[in-house]
Amino acid sequence: MRFDIFFPMLLFAVTVVGMLLSKKAEPKLKTVVEETEFRNRDVALLVAMIGVAVSVIVFIPQMAIMAVFLFSYSTLLFTVSYAFSDMPKKRVILFCAANCIVAAVALTLGLLGFIPSGLSNYGTLAFAAFAAAALLALFYSMRQSEPKSRWYVAALSPVLFLLLFVFFNGTPIWYPFLLDIYGLIFAVLIVLYLSSLFTWKTVIFFAAGLTLMDIILVWVTGAMVETANTVSNLGLPVLVAFPTIPLITIEGAIAFLRLGLGDFFFAGILGTQTMKKFGKKTAFLAVATMSVSFGLFELLLLNPTQIEALPATLPILLGWVPIVGWKILQNRKEKKVTMDELGKNQVEK
Repeated sequence: MRFDIFFPMLLFAVTVVGMLLSKKAEPKLKTVVEETEFRNRDVALLVAMIGVAVSVIVFIPQMAIMAVFLFSYSTLLFTVSYAFSDMPKKRVILFCAANCIVAAVALTLGLLGFIPSGLSNYGTLAFAAFAAAALLALFYSMRQSEPKSRWYVAALSPVLFLLLFVFFNGTPIWYPFLLDIYGLIFAVLIVLYLSSLFTWKTVIFFAAGLTLMDIILVWVTGAMVETANTVSNLGLPVLVAFPTIPLITIEGAIAFLRLGLGDFFFAGILGTQTMKKFGKKTAFLAVATMSVSFGLFELLLLNPTQIEALPATLPILLGWVPIVGWKILQNRKEKKVTMDELGKNQVEK
């Protein structure tokens, strides 16, 4: 029997990272979204928009799809980076230095021939210019006496992403390495950016609605599978692709499994709201059961069955519900006991 432990562990790790970082990032990012919170009708509209987008994206020209996704990713990177761009000088130095190092590595790879020949000259010039811009941002930030938001520091992240995508997309550097790196980064950033928009009531409505939509799009219409193939063929980081552990080979080649960023986001939102409602221990337990449930459902894909695609939101939800249901019942019992004790004390008085 084939099985995999890597993807359940990856789902657990990414969800926990997003969950823990959201607690620290929420105060800053709430100012970006102006303290806005979703209502049930907003969640219903969001789920409907996701369903429509997934269903029609295969009919949209590829260049338009690429432009929309690249703009969305760049905006997300800039927004989150700008929210934290008022960091102390030491962190600014590390951030700018990291961008310079990545640009230098990319420049070296370009000189070694990893950038397609038609773009190699442009690529080397672009990464050299970016490294110089990162150094200028570093020197300018060091001249400031007080920490404040710096748009020129925040702009480094989206510019670097666009340069790496343009010059390395379609090369072994982009897939699977940079694709997976940016996929995991965006998975966490989406959780950070959107987690503050949900409440406990709306996240329950969202979980039920999105899971139902996912089941329909995967097992009924098949639109989710077609869309994933269309977008992933463009090299866009809408998913991560890793081999299983233990390795599975098909006709001598190592098999890769793919998991969409939306599934990481779904697990992250559930984990974040569980932590807000019931505390960190319950949230960790819920994330663990979500990951185990995902691993059990994964057996359907790895072994001979009639199932070729899996709506990952379903095992995630099924792993989350028992822990949340148990905690709700426990809280009600504790509340009832407390009320009974108060009533008894009042009678004795």
